Amino acid sequence: MAGQDIIGSVFTVIVFLAFVGVVWWAFSKRNAKRFEEDAYLVFDDDEVNEVKKTRSQ
Repeated sequence: MAGQDIIGSVFTVIVFLAFVGVVWWAFSKRNAKRFEEDAYLVFDDDEVNEVKKTRSQ
């Protein structure tokens, strides 16, 4: 049973470190501009207008 406890603890630490890494990456200032631009992609109608133009021709 001691082996399973150690494996479970090591796995928990690895998953926690991965989570902290993803959070750090997501909130780093280096990615802030990219994420700000990506947040407005939903409101960008250029692609929708291009599809409508090609279908109407």
